Amino acid sequence: MPPICDLPLTAAADGVRVAVQLRPRARDDRIDGVVQRADGRPVLRVSVTALPAEGRANAALLQLLAREWRVPRRDIALVGGQKSRSKIVHVGGDTPVLLRRLRSALAALPRS
Repeated sequence: MPPICDLPLTAAADGVRVAVQLRPRARDDRIDGVVQRADGRPVLRVSVTALPAEGRANAALLQLLAREWRVPRRDIALVGGQKSRSKIVHVGGDTPVLLRRLRSALAALPRS
């Protein structure tokens, strides 16, 4: 499993934060993988079919992550980047448990 510094995860007091690069108006809803930004930081690239209007793409992002990571939708919130493609998603819960679960889920994704 990759170290946490190679993944877009940050431990928080009440859960985990994930750096996301959202691509709206995609062909389908999917998690594309972990990519490196120009500044070298890793982000989770996610594509959704929803338009980036009236919060539709943000809602689709949160719904997709909840389904893929098998966490209740009420435990996932957008805490940064509401009007940007670069977002910070907070997953609430037991931090050590979430870090283990998300690390293994993200480690299985394609990297570029």
